[in-house]
Amino acid sequence: MVELTKEEKQKLMEVYRKLRVADVRDGMDWNMMHFMGSIYTDEIKPLFRTNFCGFAKTVQFVPTNRTIPTMDPESYTKFSNHWYGNVATYHWGKEIGEDDVLVLDASNTNVGIIGSNNGLEYKSQGCRGIITNGGARDTDELILNQVPIFSRYVSQTMVQGRVEYQAHNIPVNINGQLVRPNDIIVADGDGIVVVPLEKAWDVAKYATQEMEADKKSRRKLYDKMGMTVDASVAGY
Repeated sequence: MVELTKEEKQKLMEVYRKLRVADVRDGMDWNMMHFMGSIYTDEIKPLFRTNFCGFAKTVQFVPTNRTIPTMDPESYTKFSNHWYGNVATYHWGKEIGEDDVLVLDASNTNVGIIGSNNGLEYKSQGCRGIITNGGARDTDELILNQVPIFSRYVSQTMVQGRVEYQAHNIPVNINGQLVRPNDIIVADGDGIVVVPLEKAWDVAKYATQEMEADKKSRRKLYDKMGMTVDASVAGY
């Protein structure tokens, strides 16, 4: 796993925050990675129109094969607390920090792996966005609080009796794409791109080239059509 200093991370983010997913996709193509990195919105969708970038913080949950015994509601409260504390644990949450993107591999299960409480907590810690092949629940509150999330499912369920924590800070598979700890994640209305960290500067060079060419061209069209200059073409 490639490790970066705080200063190196800041320099990368200064560049990638200016780039759209389409630009980064172009940068990947310029580096002969045509079939790597793209996660599309036909399966992993945003809860609301949003964009973010950051470094992948990976966590994996797997389906459980444990039998859930019949019990009364009071006993189920104890069972639920035990499951959260010992089976589907979220102990890794305290490690999430500034410029992280939480990538939750829930093994494609329709389970509410992220919700209004922990989603807002991770945002408060500096998390830039959350991506999961599982589900998000409490979505009205997540949208209200503007917690940026891409998920496969909108779920109603809790994790107990359904999934177990497996590992974190490991490579995971999201929609057929490899995501490793500290890889760069860029997400917007066009979907998600995963950039291998060791290729980050090479991809950024050509992504920036294509972005600048596009902005210059569109700025001429703005002027031709008498359109008011906005942030998407400012400075060109």
